[in-house]
Amino acid sequence: MMAVTIKKKPKIHLPQKTKPSGGLVIIVCLLFCWGLFTIGVTSFYFSLQQYNNVWYLLEHQLLMAFIGIMLGVIAYKVPLKYWQKIAPYFFLLNFLFLILVLVPQLGIASKGAQRWINIFGFTFQPSEIMKISFVLYLAAWLASKESLKLKEKSHQSFKHFLLPFLVVLAVLFIVLIKQRDMTTLAIFCVLGAIIYFSSSAPWWHWGVLGGIGGAAFFFFARLESYRWQRIVNFLHPQTDPLGKGFQVQQAAITIGSGRVLGVGEGFAFGLSRQKFNLLPEALTDSIFAVVCEELGFVGAFFLVVLFLLFLWKGLSIAKKAGQTFSGFLALGITVWITLQAFVNIGGITGILPLGGVPLPFFSYGGSHLISELMAVGLLLNASRS
Repeated sequence: MMAVTIKKKPKIHLPQKTKPSGGLVIIVCLLFCWGLFTIGVTSFYFSLQQYNNVWYLLEHQLLMAFIGIMLGVIAYKVPLKYWQKIAPYFFLLNFLFLILVLVPQLGIASKGAQRWINIFGFTFQPSEIMKISFVLYLAAWLASKESLKLKEKSHQSFKHFLLPFLVVLAVLFIVLIKQRDMTTLAIFCVLGAIIYFSSSAPWWHWGVLGGIGGAAFFFFARLESYRWQRIVNFLHPQTDPLGKGFQVQQAAITIGSGRVLGVGEGFAFGLSRQKFNLLPEALTDSIFAVVCEELGFVGAFFLVVLFLLFLWKGLSIAKKAGQTFSGFLALGITVWITLQAFVNIGGITGILPLGGVPLPFFSYGGSHLISELMAVGLLLNASRS
C-alpha cells in the first residue's frame, strides 16, 4: 500500500497591533490623578467663596477631564494616517478661532488680556487647542514626500522649506501678540524650532531662525512696558515686592514653607496656608508652589521626576518611529508638555520670568487639560507604530 501524506496548510500569521506604552500610561495616570486631587484640596475655599459650593470648581474640572479623556480615546482609536490627512484643516479651524478671539462680541478679556472665546455659552482658550493642531500640522508637513525631497536640495531649502515655516510662525506671532500672550508665543517658537530641526533641516537655518527670533523677541518685549517689566522683575524681584513682584515673592514664601516633607508633620495634603488669599493664582499659575508647601522638597522632586520620565518615554517613542508622521508627532507632543511644565515651574520658582502658563495636568482650567489629554491619546497611538 502506498503511504498517503497529507500536506498541512501553512499557518497565516496576521500582523498584530503593538500595544501602547504601558510606562507612559502609568506616568500620565499618576500626573493626572495627582493633579485632580490637588485641584480638589486647593479649590474648596475659592468654590465656597465665589459660588457658595465647595465642590463647584472640582466638579467643573472633572467635567473637563471627562471631555478630555473621551477625546483622548478618539485620538488613540483613529489611525494616524487619518490624523495626517486632516491636520491642515484642523490647523486652519483653530487659527480661525484664534482670530475670533479678537472680535469684541466673541472674545473675552480678563486681567488685561483677551485670550478666551465664548461660543454658545462654552468658553475656551483657542491658543491651548492650537498647540495640538500646530504639532499635528508640522508633523504632517515635515513627513510629506514633497518636504523630504526639498530638504535634499540645499538651493531650494530656503524658498520651499524654511520660508513657509517662517510664514506660519509669523502669522501665529501676529495673532498671539494681539492677545498679549508672549509666553505662549515663545513656547510655539521653541516647539516649532525643535520639530523643524529634528527633520534634518540644514544647520544654517539655525542662524536665520535664531537671528529673526531674537530680534523679534527683543523688539516686542520693548514695545509694551508690561512685557519689559516682567523681565526687570525677574532680574530684580525686590524692586516692586507689593506690585509686579508680589506673586514671585509670595511663591518663594510658599515654597520655602514646605521645607523637606511639607507643612505640619509632613505630606500635609490640603493643609497649605498660603493659598488662602496670600498666594496669587494658587489654582492656576502658582499651583506648583502649593504642591511644594504641602509635600515639601520630596513631593516637588517627585513631580519633576514624573515630568522627566514623561520626557524620556516620549522621546523614546519618537526615536523609534524616526522621521515619520508618528515620530514628529510624538516628539512635538512630548516637547510641548514638558517644555510648558518647566516654563511654569521655572517661572514660579524664579528661575525663569513669570509667564502665566498652566502646569500640565495640574492647573485649573479646561482648555489646556482637554488638549493635553487628547495629545496623550495621540502619543499613545504613535507608540503603537
